[in-house]
Amino acid sequence: MSTAQARLSEPAVAQAPIIQPVTMVGFGAIGRSLLTRVAGHPQLRVTHIVVPAAHTEDARTALARMGLADSVEVVTAVPATTTLVLECAGHAALTEHVVPALTRGVECAVLSIGALSEPGLPEDLADAARAGGTQVHLLSGAIGGVDAIAAARITGLTEVTYIGRKPPLSWSGTPADGAFDLKSIRTPTVILEGSAREAARLYPKNANVAATISLAGLGLDATRVRLVADPTVDENIHEIEVRGEFGEMHLTMRGKPLAENPKTSALTVLSALRFLHNRVNAVTL
Repeated sequence: MSTAQARLSEPAVAQAPIIQPVTMVGFGAIGRSLLTRVAGHPQLRVTHIVVPAAHTEDARTALARMGLADSVEVVTAVPATTTLVLECAGHAALTEHVVPALTRGVECAVLSIGALSEPGLPEDLADAARAGGTQVHLLSGAIGGVDAIAAARITGLTEVTYIGRKPPLSWSGTPADGAFDLKSIRTPTVILEGSAREAARLYPKNANVAATISLAGLGLDATRVRLVADPTVDENIHEIEVRGEFGEMHLTMRGKPLAENPKTSALTVLSALRFLHNRVNAVTL
């Protein structure tokens, strides 16, 4: 019998499943939705949740309601034993938790991409990851097509434009509220046209999508952004236009909101969940 035949005749040895422990930074609507979806997964374990000291009791109470008080520990800093961090806390968490974790060699995945419009922060993340010999993953969040834009960038892009449309009153509490009479808008009205960096500075709560597209393509200063108060729509609409050596791409997305927080896209949670699944799946996409 040949060696190859002998190997085929041997009984298969069961391989122990890969268990991926995760420390999650943040426990708001996104974090709670993620934990609910991950709980019970045979290969994913959220072991720690990092929250500010003032929020620890609220987090423990929420975990108790979810039946997870005994399996998930609430802490105020990323533990030394952590091997993977998933950030879903907001911009301040990148400086406070992600940069130090990267420096220690902890792999990190980030949802608060809009924070990278802050001067120097992208470089800080990259430097920390290099110092720690690890990687920081920028998750696509509420938008699609990021992989195609990043691939097309290799041979050269000439134009990347992001258009964000929302009902007029959805822009309440932003610089548009005061510059425009949002209650009286009857036709689609451009409230900002500029660079992705400018959009992120003036409209930080709407910065994640524009920042993600710009980082995948031409950068914050060369990516054009148009924000529109549109009374003809009743949902948030994302449009992307890309041109380059590869050809052209036009993408329109009408994302449904997260049930736990209508201001957040449900796809944001799903993009983080996809990343975690890819950590343990035999085949990734």
